[in-house]
Amino acid sequence: MADRSLRGMSIGAKSMESDEGVDFAPRFQAHYDCPNGHTIILPFSTEAEVPLVWECRCGEEALLRDAEQPELKAGKAPRTHWDMLLERRTVKELEELLDERLALLRAGKLRRSA
Repeated sequence: MADRSLRGMSIGAKSMESDEGVDFAPRFQAHYDCPNGHTIILPFSTEAEVPLVWECRCGEEALLRDAEQPELKAGKAPRTHWDMLLERRTVKELEELLDERLALLRAGKLRRSA
């Protein structure tokens, strides 16, 4: 019986199709140069819009070879905690609050936080 058993061929793990008659999309390789000396080569479709910068594996921005550095976009400056506090209170109000809290702390009515 062991001689006549059928052996499977891991269906799903291997494809029975071949690459015959398949036309792949035309491609080209874009070369990016990192400021740390790394080179990144990526395949793109000839119809794709190629980005001027690509993030390198070291974290730096690699520039497309033979391309000019793109202009930096003028963005909003990030708001800090101090900026948001000044939107709610004036400096004079903050000084008054500080004086009140220091007086309470010195009088022993407040505990110091760690």
